Amino acid sequence: MVEFTTEPFELDAFPDHAAAARRVVDEAGLEVTVGPFGTSATGEAERVMAAVTRLLHDSLEAGANRISFQVSVLPVGEEVDAP
Repeated sequence: MVEFTTEPFELDAFPDHAAAARRVVDEAGLEVTVGPFGTSATGEAERVMAAVTRLLHDSLEAGANRISFQVSVLPVGEEVDAP
């Protein structure tokens, strides 16, 4: 599972860097949960790691100036609370 937040925060509109990050995890086929302070995406380890790499590239290219990550390894079948 990866939890991530892209910055800068923009309250008036959904920023391009946040849209790019969301598109990456959706296209990776991960299970996505959007929380008030970040987004989590859960899936098979190789898909998550590939998505993290692409998320970094795509979000920075779309204007992010900071991306915070937390990656957790979950036992098969275990779920955790979203951020």
